[in-house]
Formats: sequence, structure tokens, C-alpha cells
Amino acid sequence: MIRTGKSFKVDDIDLFKRNLLNWSQQFDDVVWLDSNNYKQEHSSFDAVLAVDALTSLKTDYHNAFDDLKEYQSATNDWIFGYLTYDLKNDLETLSSDNYDGLFFPDLYFFQPKKIIAIKADEVVFNYLLLADDDIYSDFEEICSFQSRETENFANGNEIKIKLRIHKEEYYEKVIKMLEHIHRGDIYEANFCQEFYALNTQINPVETYKKLNSISKPPFATFMKVNDKYLLSASPERYLRKEGEKVISQPIKGTAKRAATLQEDDLFKFSLENDPKERSENIMIVDLVRNDLSKIALKGSVKVGELCKVYTFEQVHQMISTVEAKVDKGVHAVDIIKATFPMGSMTGAPKISAMKIIEELEETKRGLYSGTVGYFSPNGDFDFNVIIRSILYNKTQKYVSYSVGGAITSKSVPEKEYEECLIKAKAMRQVLEEA
Repeated sequence: MIRTGKSFKVDDIDLFKRNLLNWSQQFDDVVWLDSNNYKQEHSSFDAVLAVDALTSLKTDYHNAFDDLKEYQSATNDWIFGYLTYDLKNDLETLSSDNYDGLFFPDLYFFQPKKIIAIKADEVVFNYLLLADDDIYSDFEEICSFQSRETENFANGNEIKIKLRIHKEEYYEKVIKMLEHIHRGDIYEANFCQEFYALNTQINPVETYKKLNSISKPPFATFMKVNDKYLLSASPERYLRKEGEKVISQPIKGTAKRAATLQEDDLFKFSLENDPKERSENIMIVDLVRNDLSKIALKGSVKVGELCKVYTFEQVHQMISTVEAKVDKGVHAVDIIKATFPMGSMTGAPKISAMKIIEELEETKRGLYSGTVGYFSPNGDFDFNVIIRSILYNKTQKYVSYSVGGAITSKSVPEKEYEECLIKAKAMRQVLEEA
């Protein structure tokens, strides 16, 4: 496919980004990925927008990875989209029978006519089947764009957030999870719960902007697929491929921020030295190493960083970096297939953990704990982990956010519940202020 490229220097890049996201809402297919200028060693751009599908792939989990592999190979172009957690059912003899109020397709990717990438103060337009005049026209329109979407859908009414699992029931389910661990069925599992609102309308763009301003994470995502929206403040990378190099950066271990610098440093130090949090992280690192070894060159899997604590606006997080090299002949989709779903959202052993998760959770995870990202024409890719996110089905008037935590033999139900509330704080705050 032939693409036309043009670059521009922009003085006020923050204003341009705000205008760009508002301008994108005229399209049915939108993926916006923003690093919020978080300093990263592995990055292709600071932010990127993909809109206006020329072709697309939408499917349920049956043969989903084969379909994606065929689509990615056939387009031989940039494609953007998502994989839901429930694609696990394509990989193993598993099911997803819990309640679903959102109805996202299991997998969706599209080939955008328009890609707009930002690096520092440079904006690069990469357009498919369109002339230079289209780029110049769009650039001028974005620079002067005035949003018409100013209505407050909540109309002053409080958004009533409900719990799918109430506190006492949560304790009971964690105790059941611990029984599985003490029997030796699993070592660790990520147990999640949903918070939701019925008969609710929100302004997706404004809600995303508020969530992003609170958290400023390195893997923020706004996605629109017709009437379905993802508003994500994810801090976690799932998997990135750069040539022959593949990296995964699982997060396990969370501590809240404090009002004073001294107390904040104490929380950070406590997280760094917490044996439970470190053991959670190390177990997932071992799982990721095992997954990558399925497709990596022999002896190439290594841990670049182990249990390093990074600080974000809302929380401190313990992050490890696992790296590997792959042969040039390995297809990009096969790398994802070998490692999906990500270890930080499942547990160890992975298959047993996923079965127990399905048994104890009340909601189909869908896009939550799935991934959003892109493939480049040469087969490189970058995907995040969908956590710290609000999901919205506009037609169903259904708003949802989920949070979870790793349950290990050292877990205390009350403390796990408290950690969930810390993770849920930003989403709840944004919705309650809507």
C-alpha cells in the first residue's frame, strides 16, 4: 500500500493533541495512544492517532489468532486494534461464561487511512490513498478545531456505581482462591472484580481527558469502535517487538502515593522491600520467561530489570523487564499467541489459574486485561495491558471498570480489597465528578 507522508512543526503540542482527539470523533474507528511524555527506553513515538478504516477484521475467539495472522500478512500495512482476554479460549480448552454488559467483539483490528504520529514538537501525517492536499487540509482543520461535543451527558445526576462483588463476598472468594493455592493447584492468580453503572451516559472524550490528567500514564489509550469506547490510563506494557528483539514489562506490586515527600518515599521503600510484592513479581517474571522461551532463540531470554519501583501520579508500581530475541522467520502474531494472555493478569501455572479465575469471578473480562496496540508494516508491534480503564457501551448505556490483584499464599483478603480500592480510585473519581 502506498502512503503519503508529511511532517509539521507545532509550537503548542499539548493544544494540538487536545484538538486532534476532538477532531478524531467524526470517525467510527479511532485508536489514540499517548505516552504522556513519560521517559521510556523503548518507544517509537510520543503519541499516535489512527482513524478511518479502509479494511478491518472483527471476530470472536474461534480461530482468532489464525485470522489475525492472515489479516496482518495480507494487509502488509499498519493495523491498529485490540485483543480481549477471552482469546484465551482460542488457545486452550477454556470458556468465558460470566456476565457481559459491554459486548465488545473478541478481536478487532483495522487498517487506517489516516495515521498521525507525534514525536517532541514534530507531527507526522501518514495517509493511505490520499493526496497531499488532504493532509494540509486536515492539519489546518486540527490546528483550529473547535469541539462541538460539549454536552454533559450526566446532566447533573450522580452516576451510581455498583459493585458486582460486595466486600464480604470478595473475602469469601479470596479465601477460596487461597484454598486452591494451599492445595497446590496454583501458586498465584490475578483475581478481578467489576464496578459498573446502568442507564448511564458519559462524554467519552472528556471522561478520558480527566482520567488521563489524573494519572498521566505511559500507555494511555482512547479507543472508539462505533458505539463502544475504551478510556484507559494504563501504566503497563504487555509486549513490544523491535526487529529481532522482544520485551515484556509485567507489573506486580502496588503502593499508594502520600501527601508528603517523606511519607511517599517511605511507601516506595516499603514496596521495594516487601517480600510478598517481590515474590508476586518474581513469579510472573518466571511465567513471562517461560512464555517467551517458546518462540525465542535459545539462551536469549534474560531479565533486564527485576522488581524496580516506578512512580506514577496515583501509585508506585513494581515493574520488571524481560527481553528475548526471535528468529526473523517467526511471525509477529505467533509471538503474541505464545505469550497471551499476559502473565500479570493470569497467574501461575497459567492454565490452572485461568480456570480458577473463571470459576470465582462474576464478570466476563472482555477487553479488560486484554491489550490495545498496533502492528507496523515490517511486523514490529507494541501492545499495552488494559488496566486502570473505563469501558463504555453507548447504546447499552453501560459503564464499567474493573480492578484486580495477585493472590498468593501470603495474601490477606482485607489488604487485597484495600489494594483494589487504591487501583479503582482514579476511575471512580472521574465518573463521580462527571
